[in-house]
Amino acid sequence: MKKFIIASLFLAGLTSLNAQKQIQLYKGKAPGTENWTQKEAQQFNELFKTEVVFNVTQPSILVFEADKSKANGTIVVVAPGGGFQSLSINREGIDVAKKLSENGITAVVLKYRLLETKSNDPAKEMMEKIKDRPAFDKSTVPIREMAGEDIKTAISYVRTHAKELNINPEKLGVIGFSAGASVILESVLHSKDASTLPNFAASIYGGPSQEILNTEIPKSPLPLFVCAASDDQLKLAPKSVLLYSKWLEAGQPTELHIYEKGGHGFGMGKQNLPVDQWSDVYLDWLRFHKFL
Repeated sequence: MKKFIIASLFLAGLTSLNAQKQIQLYKGKAPGTENWTQKEAQQFNELFKTEVVFNVTQPSILVFEADKSKANGTIVVVAPGGGFQSLSINREGIDVAKKLSENGITAVVLKYRLLETKSNDPAKEMMEKIKDRPAFDKSTVPIREMAGEDIKTAISYVRTHAKELNINPEKLGVIGFSAGASVILESVLHSKDASTLPNFAASIYGGPSQEILNTEIPKSPLPLFVCAASDDQLKLAPKSVLLYSKWLEAGQPTELHIYEKGGHGFGMGKQNLPVDQWSDVYLDWLRFHKFL
C-alpha cells in the first residue's frame, strides 16, 4: 500500500456539495500514473442527465460527517459509476452520502482514477467504446486495478484517522454503483491484509467481470447487499444474481433486490417507481446488521 497524504484540504469551492473537507489520497502524483497530463473537469452531461466528473488523475475523498445527534460510528465509502470514463458524482455519490450522513453514518465519496477523456464529452466517448464490449472490458482492467488501489488507500486512510473522523474502524462499509461496484469489489476480494478489507459491502447494478466472480471470498463474515433492475439497458442484472449466488454458496450473509423497472444508473434519481425506495431498503439492511 502506497503511503497516503495525511493533510486534508478544507473545502472552499466545494461548500455547495455540503462536504466538510476534501482529502487527497496520495502525496504528489498517484503511483503508476505520474506521467498523466489530463486535467480533472466537471460538467452537467446531457446524455446521462446528471453532473459528472472526468479525467481524475489525483484520487481524493469528499467527507460528509454524520449528523452528530444520530452518529453511530459507522462509515461508508461510496464509489460512483460511469464506465471508468466518468463519475456520476451527484446521483451515485454526493446524494448517497447526504442520505447516509442524515441517518447517522459518516460517508466519503471516492473520486478514483479514470480512463482519459479526450473530448469534452465522457459519456459519448464511453458509449462509443462500449459498442465493442470485449475490447472495452479489456481496456478497463488496468484502470480497475488502479481504482482498486485508490479505494484501498481510502479505507486505510479512514481507519488510520478513525478518532478524528469519530468513526469505529470495525464498522466500515463500501457501496459501489455500476463500474464503482467493481471498484469496491477490488477492496473486498483483493485486499492483502485486514486494514483494507471492509466490514460490509453493497453492489448496485454492478457488472463484475468473470475474474471477479471466480475470486475466492474472504473467510471472515462480510455481509453483501445487491440491487439492480431487470430492465437494465446494459443487461447487467444477471451479473448481480451471479454475485449474490457466489456469496450465498460461500455461506456468507447476503441480500438481493431485483426491481422490475428502473433501468441502469437509477442511483438516487426519482422515477415514480418502486426502485426509488432502494436506498430505504438499504438502510433497513444496515439496521438489521447493526450498522445503523
